[in-house]
Amino acid sequence: MKKVITGDHAVAIGAKLSRAEVVPAYPITPQTLIIEHIADFVNDGEMDAKFLTMESEHSVMSAATAASAAGARVFTATSSQGLAFMHEMLYATAPLRLPIVMVNANRTLGGPPGIWCEHNDSMGARDSGWLQVYVEDNQEALDMVIQSYRIAEDKRVLLPVMPCIDGFVLTHTVEPVDVPQQQDVDSFLPPYMPDITLDPAKPALFNTLMLPEYIMELRRQTAGAFESAKKVISEINDEFAKKFGRDYGGMIDTYRMEDAEVALITIGTVTSTSREVVDELRKEGEKVGIVKLRFFRPFPAEDLKRVLSGVGAIGVFDRSISYHGGGHVFNEVCSALYGITKPIINHLAGIGGRDVTKEVIIKMFDLTLKAAKGEKVKEINWHNTRGETV
Repeated sequence: MKKVITGDHAVAIGAKLSRAEVVPAYPITPQTLIIEHIADFVNDGEMDAKFLTMESEHSVMSAATAASAAGARVFTATSSQGLAFMHEMLYATAPLRLPIVMVNANRTLGGPPGIWCEHNDSMGARDSGWLQVYVEDNQEALDMVIQSYRIAEDKRVLLPVMPCIDGFVLTHTVEPVDVPQQQDVDSFLPPYMPDITLDPAKPALFNTLMLPEYIMELRRQTAGAFESAKKVISEINDEFAKKFGRDYGGMIDTYRMEDAEVALITIGTVTSTSREVVDELRKEGEKVGIVKLRFFRPFPAEDLKRVLSGVGAIGVFDRSISYHGGGHVFNEVCSALYGITKPIINHLAGIGGRDVTKEVIIKMFDLTLKAAKGEKVKEINWHNTRGETV
């Protein structure tokens, strides 16, 4: 069934189709509509879930952790300062192997305060133990809520997942979305059946003090689950594509990379505009392509090495800044491709909600093409920024 809906509405429908059982919630722009739609579903009897109105985002994740530990399928959503406020509790869910799904509507993280899109909020949680996937459009937002539960609840993974959607660019923009039938989702996503739960009839301790004799092993097990997740993500992507007809590529996706001499690594909604730019540059004879980075955690180092092996230079788009130099994606790419001598050029744009136009993306490709030809190009470039010339 086709619907023309916002990204927030698409996410809420994804949670309903996934039969989330507990939804702790606290409002924050631009994710509030997700929670409001779910509240309507519950109130109207369309969704059989316990809706919990909490007093803060810290309490939201505390309730989500407890509900998941008790065996419920849990969904919530947040953004920016809300994600920062629950930061402490984010670190409890992964070592406890709790498959919570929480959508983050990417928004400026103050100060100064702002409500528009950038990725500094979720990038600050990149080492908390949550899987992170960045979506391109509203259809992918809905589909990735459903897929995230399959990934999170897989016994080889058992980790929380954070689908990230660009604030306002998707959350408040309407697009045509194909809404799957409930029976099809049910056959793809069976009920959550945890092996260990909190049960008054079987007393147990969760998340108690751990001594040095054991905690390194716990960290190693969590790291191992991240490695296992790479295979699971690929398997579930293929299964979803076969059932619903939409293939997102797994950890990454590519566009016109078969003979590309230069690649631009994109993340989030900029990918859609970049596809148009690639088509235009191809008509001018430039062999350029896109690598869409979908999962930032786990990071697809092996996939990137494979698809980028034949290019002469790599451009990396970032919608966030890591203050020790360049953006978060750029630093991860440089680490993943360590030892490769080809130029890697960072393109910072769209931070704080500034528009990323086709002209800006063309400039990204122009600089990366120059680097491929051996011309001197700055390693880190701030696009459409006062006081900077690129």
